[in-house]
Amino acid sequence: MRILLMGFLFSLFSKTTDAQSIPKSIYDFKVKALDESTIDFAAFKGKKILIVNTASKCGYTPQYKNLEALHQRYKDKLVIIGFPANNFLWQEPGDNATIASFCQKNYGVSFLMASKISVKGSDMAPIYQWLTQKKYNHVENSSVKWNFQKYLLDEHGHLIQMFSPGVDPLDAAITNAIDKK
Repeated sequence: MRILLMGFLFSLFSKTTDAQSIPKSIYDFKVKALDESTIDFAAFKGKKILIVNTASKCGYTPQYKNLEALHQRYKDKLVIIGFPANNFLWQEPGDNATIASFCQKNYGVSFLMASKISVKGSDMAPIYQWLTQKKYNHVENSSVKWNFQKYLLDEHGHLIQMFSPGVDPLDAAITNAIDKK
């Protein structure tokens, strides 16, 4: 009985290592969308992917407008996925339904929006661990500095570049990277 109890307690308090829980490829990720459906990254093979952490009460929130414009301009070859996060001065306090309503009402967002996650700290979502750690993305280490930081991946799922929050979605640095073959 004592061995059984010790085994139970060990399993309760032990965590799996990061390497066991982080997929090797961006295409292995499946995340929940704001509407509770599943966003399966395997469906994006052959397209570039722009991943952005978002917030509705941030000075950069108006970037939703140009993210939507970018989505409309490049929707045949680019997938944009917003990840709402409340990591910076509690600038995304709403639940998924509130966030979805805000995005639609204020910016007409039609690009994909994932469920609210954490993009830094001990509860960082696995996809952001992949994006920010070289041991997973095989390109560079980075940290999410603020809301609306952008990660661009190529048509093969490889990280191309990270863009700081202040870089507008329609900035030539981003559009040139999207246009690059």
